[in-house]
Amino acid sequence: MTVLKHEMKINAKSLLIWTLCVGLSCFGCILLYTSMEDSIKGMADPFSDMGVMSQALGMDKLSLATLSGYYATEIAMIHNLLGAMFAAILGTGLLSKEEAGHTSEFLNTFPVSRKSIVLQKYRSLLYNILIFNLVCTAMYLFGFFLMGEEIDGKAMALYHFASFFMQVEVGTICFMISAFAKRNLLGAGLGIAVLFFASDMMCRVVPAIEDLKYVTPFYFANASDIFTEEKLSGSMLAVGAVVTVCAFLIALYRYNKKDLAQ
Repeated sequence: MTVLKHEMKINAKSLLIWTLCVGLSCFGCILLYTSMEDSIKGMADPFSDMGVMSQALGMDKLSLATLSGYYATEIAMIHNLLGAMFAAILGTGLLSKEEAGHTSEFLNTFPVSRKSIVLQKYRSLLYNILIFNLVCTAMYLFGFFLMGEEIDGKAMALYHFASFFMQVEVGTICFMISAFAKRNLLGAGLGIAVLFFASDMMCRVVPAIEDLKYVTPFYFANASDIFTEEKLSGSMLAVGAVVTVCAFLIALYRYNKKDLAQ
């Protein structure tokens, strides 16, 4: 538990900054809807008729003229992308930072196995992502409350569960990368998050690469789909679960066998 407490403590500042920045930004966008409502309603029809762009952003399914549609097509997209970037930043640094900072020798002098170190660091990743999502979701719901608007509770719960799971998958993949690295590959982690986001957008409008939906976790966490259908794709979640478990097991195996730099 010592490693877990230490990781939670040193990542507390980063968690606070990311949570406030993302949560307050999206909260502000919700509150701004009233002042922009007339303008948005005037743009709703043109935006829904922009061909592939409307498909990519989900505006062919939901209307910007409603707060729910505005939330699902605009705010949720921001939350997904920035949440995945936060998870990637955490994941890429958790294991590699010990070698990069020349603290691996000190860490391994404690009576704790490498397996325990990996498990505790991974738990800190999960806890940070969970706290980030719970606080942000609470802020968004408070925004709807202040606006006097109702939101589809089922769709909201399903979306934020899917978004949390998506961030866990991205974070776990980056956690696996950190087990192989000897320095913090922050750029690689952010690149993976952005690549997954772009892949989701592209596979929705280009039939030839539609199968990319099985690769990118953003696909099953798309708010437009969830708010429209009010259900999650079991097959997509299953693929994500398999990828997450495999990435974690690879990270665990690699770190146990790794010659740690001093």
